[in-house]
Amino acid sequence: MKSINELGTVPILHRDGQPLLLRDVAQITQATMPGEFDRYNMKRELSLTANICDSDLGSVSGEVIKILDEIKKGDDSIKDALAKAGEKPGRISYELRGQIPPLRQMLSGLGVGLLLAVLAIYLMLSANFQSFRLALVAISTAPAVVAGASSALWLTGTSLNIQSFIGTIMGLGVGMANAILVVTFAEKRRLLGEDAIAAARLGAADRLRAVLMTSCAMLAGMLPIALGIGDSGEQTAPLGLAVIGGLVAATFSTLLVLPATFVLSQSNRSVASPSLHPLDPESSLYTNDPSSNG
Repeated sequence: MKSINELGTVPILHRDGQPLLLRDVAQITQATMPGEFDRYNMKRELSLTANICDSDLGSVSGEVIKILDEIKKGDDSIKDALAKAGEKPGRISYELRGQIPPLRQMLSGLGVGLLLAVLAIYLMLSANFQSFRLALVAISTAPAVVAGASSALWLTGTSLNIQSFIGTIMGLGVGMANAILVVTFAEKRRLLGEDAIAAARLGAADRLRAVLMTSCAMLAGMLPIALGIGDSGEQTAPLGLAVIGGLVAATFSTLLVLPATFVLSQSNRSVASPSLHPLDPESSLYTNDPSSNG
């Protein structure tokens, strides 16, 4: 069929041997309408899909949300105008689906996981050192790890994704291990009679070789991953970049910034043990009678 007239000659019913044509019972006009109607939870919907080119999903999702917010503001102004005119405004809503909601959920979960990891480390160190101040000194390298990983991603033009989040957490673990060693050795020096400045300097000097060996070994292992060598190397490259950036910043922070933080925190602290356990020889409540513990 090439015209509306041909469409009107379609027979739709035979009555008494005479065909009834479509043009006899209908007026045929040319117009435009959807080829199908989609519904979601019994509501009419219009699905809009798009592909991503030369960009990452996080940036695109931000642009999509910005556009939807602008549309919602315009829709609200139209509803207000219809309400003032005495007309009932239509109800229009939108919902993000596809890959954007899972991405936002995973990034949010990883961010909460990173904060919980720092909090758990702080609480464990507080119990180990029996001091909230020393635990705070030890985790003072955590901001350096985050800053170093972010700088490495920004300098290389890499997006923040799941791999880079995992790399940041890995770098945080190695950086915190080095910081704990330096703080432990510095505090031991202070308890032996050294002043805080000398204790911090000697603690960093005692663990210099161990910190550099650990950091260099980790950096050497992450370098091939950061370069994206091999099959699917580009997918895991953000992990290596985040580890390298975070670990480099953590190493400098552990050897240079951490001793200064230790001096500021412990310069006026007493060398007496804070333990209250009666069987602890360093406790002020120590007693040789085991029965007093009952």
